[in-house]
Amino acid sequence: MRRSERLVAMTDYFKENPYTHISLPFFVKWFGAAKSSISEDLDIIDAMFEQLGIGRLQTSAGAAGGVRYIPDYDMELSKEKIDEIIELLEDPQRILPGGYVYMSDLLGDLKQLRIIGKMFGAAFKAYDVDYVVTVATKGIPLAYAVADVLRVPVVIIRRDPKVTEGSTVSINYVSGSSRKIQTMVLSKRSIKENSNVILLDDFMKAGGTIHGMVSLMNEFNATVKGIGVLAEAEDDEEDRRVDDYISLLKFQEVNEREGRIQVARGNYFE
Repeated sequence: MRRSERLVAMTDYFKENPYTHISLPFFVKWFGAAKSSISEDLDIIDAMFEQLGIGRLQTSAGAAGGVRYIPDYDMELSKEKIDEIIELLEDPQRILPGGYVYMSDLLGDLKQLRIIGKMFGAAFKAYDVDYVVTVATKGIPLAYAVADVLRVPVVIIRRDPKVTEGSTVSINYVSGSSRKIQTMVLSKRSIKENSNVILLDDFMKAGGTIHGMVSLMNEFNATVKGIGVLAEAEDDEEDRRVDDYISLLKFQEVNEREGRIQVARGNYFE
C-alpha cells in the first residue's frame, strides 16, 4: 500500500475511533509497513489535524505505547460557525407568541448539530466523562451530538416514569420559568454509581431544570464534571441558580412587539 493510501486509511480510522488507544504494531500488521514508516505517517496526520484545528494525535512510549486521536475544534472556526447560527436565529419570523423563539429546525439539522457537538466536545475534551445526561425532549439530539464526539452513552431524564424503565429514582424541582414544582425521573439502571457526567440542555433561563438535574445526579453519587447549554437568556442572569456552565449562545433580547431578536455569542467564547 502506498503512503498516500495509508494516510487516508489511518485518518479515517482515527476519525471513527477517537479516544481509543491504538498500538503501532496494529498499523504495522494492517499495512505491512515498517514501524518507522508508520511513525512518519503519524507525524504527517498529526500536523494536518493541528493545521485544520480538528484535534491532535497523542502518543505514548514503551512496550504498551501507541497513539490515540483527541478531537478538537478550533476556536476561530467555532466563532465563525456560531456567528452563522446567530444570523439564522435573529430572523424576526422565529418569534412565537409569548416571546419564545423557534429553534426546533436548528436542533433537527444534522449538519448544525455536528458542528455544535464538536464545539461542546472541544470544551469538555479534557474531562474524564462516562455519560452525557439530558432531559427529554429538546435536549436529546444535542446530547447525542456531543456524546458522539466524546464517545460515551447518552442518558435521558424523563418527566414521567415509563413502565419499560423499571425501578426509577425521582425528585421534585422548581422550574425556572414557571416557578412550579415539577418532577424528573431516571431509571436506576441508567447510571452506575460514582460516574462522571456532563449535563446538557438546549435552553436555560433561571437554571431550575439544570439545578434539578444536579440534584438527581447526587442521588446516584455521580460527579457533574461540566454543564453545557446551547442557549441562555441574558435577562435571567441575576436569578440564575447555576453558576458554573458553558453556553454557546446568549439571547439578549426578544421583542415580540417590535419583531426583534438579538443574539450574541455565549460565555464559551469569552
